[in-house]
Amino acid sequence: MEKPGVFERLARLAIAAPRRILVVAALLAVAAAIFGVPVTQKLTAGGFQDPGAESSQAAELLTGRFNQGDMQLLLVVSDPSGAMSPDARRVGTEIVSALRDSEQVAEVSSAWTVPQPAAAELLSRDGTAGLIVAGITGGEKYAQNHAKELVDTLVHDRDGVRVQAGGLAMVNTQITEQSQRDLLVMESIAIPFSFLVLVWVFGGLLAAAVPVVVGVMAILGSLAVLRLITMAADVSVFALNLCMAMGLALAIDYTLLMISRYRDELADGAGREDALVRMMVTAGRTVVFSATTVALPMSTLVLFPMYFLKSFAYAGVATVVFAAIAALVLTPAAVVLLGDRMRGPARTPRPVEQQFWYRSTTFVLRRAVPIGVAVVVLLVLLGLPFAGVKWGFPDDRVLPVTASAHQVGEQLRQDFAHNSATDIAVVIPDAAGLAPSELDRYTAELSAVADVSGVAPPVERDGSIFLRVSSSAPLFSEASSAQLDRLHEVAGPGGRQVLLGGVAQTDRDSVQAIAATLPLVLALIAAITFCLLFLLTGSVVLPLKALVLNILSLTATFGAMVWIFQDGHLDALGTTATGTLVANIPVLLFCIAFGLSMDYEVFLLARIREYWLASDRTSVDVGESVALGLARTGRVVTAAALVMSISFAALIAANVSFMRMFGLGLTLAVLMDATLVRMVLVPAFMQLMGRWNWWAPAPLARLHDRIGLNH
Repeated sequence: MEKPGVFERLARLAIAAPRRILVVAALLAVAAAIFGVPVTQKLTAGGFQDPGAESSQAAELLTGRFNQGDMQLLLVVSDPSGAMSPDARRVGTEIVSALRDSEQVAEVSSAWTVPQPAAAELLSRDGTAGLIVAGITGGEKYAQNHAKELVDTLVHDRDGVRVQAGGLAMVNTQITEQSQRDLLVMESIAIPFSFLVLVWVFGGLLAAAVPVVVGVMAILGSLAVLRLITMAADVSVFALNLCMAMGLALAIDYTLLMISRYRDELADGAGREDALVRMMVTAGRTVVFSATTVALPMSTLVLFPMYFLKSFAYAGVATVVFAAIAALVLTPAAVVLLGDRMRGPARTPRPVEQQFWYRSTTFVLRRAVPIGVAVVVLLVLLGLPFAGVKWGFPDDRVLPVTASAHQVGEQLRQDFAHNSATDIAVVIPDAAGLAPSELDRYTAELSAVADVSGVAPPVERDGSIFLRVSSSAPLFSEASSAQLDRLHEVAGPGGRQVLLGGVAQTDRDSVQAIAATLPLVLALIAAITFCLLFLLTGSVVLPLKALVLNILSLTATFGAMVWIFQDGHLDALGTTATGTLVANIPVLLFCIAFGLSMDYEVFLLARIREYWLASDRTSVDVGESVALGLARTGRVVTAAALVMSISFAALIAANVSFMRMFGLGLTLAVLMDATLVRMVLVPAFMQLMGRWNWWAPAPLARLHDRIGLNH
């Protein structure tokens, strides 16, 4: 007698002890919640820059040797009577004194405490506002907490004088706070709407509750994993958004697939136990395979040096793993306990040939060329704006206009002659024995570069020299990029190494770090996808088709992102368009959306292959297998995509602009993939390729016979 496999054993365990399984799962969920939920207080809002880049090395020297602080906190003191009025001067000097007394503040300068001409740069053009610049210590992880404590104490209006806080330290603080509020909004949108869709799909409240419970388990498990990771590495606060959205979406995906298969087996006349075993052996195996195809592309994000991207690898892989485990363990137990209530509403069975998905697929199959070409042209047109993408670095404008950091940033850009965000820090790490004439020559050449408005006197400390270059070139502009090139071309004094820092250089370093790592990541994703789909299908044609179609649909998504968020169409969906996109987001979107698109690819191809293997494998059977596969999975894929898009669309409610872009991008990617790609391009392509769909060279065919996933 053949030994039962792991999926059959899981089914038998659920039949034997369903209550014990659910009790143990509940206890584990409580433990995961107790351990994992506090992680929300240990996450940070940064992680967009390469820690090994030139700008990061310069920042370390500025902090360690020149006491510049890890992040800037900017306070704007405004008085209609003038920034030099007695009230404004008193408030400004009191705040400066309090900041200097703080152990968390490295350096403070202000319009009231520095000599001319430096003081003039800290005054607004109309003279009504003065600026306080404080360097906050504590690194990226703790500086924002220190800034929040200082702001809570010092920033409040008094005697008609208004005080507002901004700068990177406040941007990060407000991003963290806003993200936590956005999570609550997201949950209040995603869970109720998803549950309503599930009630409609499953035809009952209890059945609809199963995927929600599985989703909660996946989320709590992933939070516990993130808590463990924070003990050894920095983790971005935005990883929480992915845990919430993907945990619910994938749990519903996997549970829906399994229960739909269970109902199909019952409809075909199987008994409840046999249907459950068959569900686990077929759909359960598909869930594991699908989870693998989703998790592996996301895991490649760990190769990037920015911990913002690494965090999504941690969160994404943990969420996928827990969603799959929870679905495989809890779903069969729930099916056993709910009994006949899992059968769904009674429906008069219709022949498959009369069902919508079969008829719509045969319609596409009969007109494969014109319909396929039309959809490809549409996706190419949607993707054209991506050719004009411009990369930028997140600043205060990622926050809503009501945030004080955004308001201070706008005031600096519009009302002050000098905006410190455009400054370029020049650090000479080893300046020992440097001739003064060489330093003078170097300073003079820096001053001669276009759009340089001034170079501050050099500061020497511990054998290093620091120069601050003031720039009038707007950030992320062609002028700023050209200026950086020219500054790099100026030969260092005495041939010494020179490091450039500042926002413009950080942005360039981040883009270069992504560009350097991206070929490896893309190659790995392509190889992983090809190998996994080959193991599933035994074909080399279908994996290549999946790669091409996925890239096509994702390029269309990226085109929409550029058109909306970079170019500002549709009012940038309520965000502030800066003419750039944060470089990390398209990379993040690609790795996650690519994995999710493979989720539906696996659902569909697994069922098509079942029918193909059961057929006579003639050219006629190709179309019939595709039509039957889509007829069986079309409703499931559509319902799963609808619920998944609800989970991701809830991210559009986020008030941090790049998370709104991330939510819209994932929503569009999922919907395009489940409709235009899976329901149109896949059948059209497979109809045109005929029996060649299943072709592989003889050596690979033999390899698949030995290690492939044969149904």
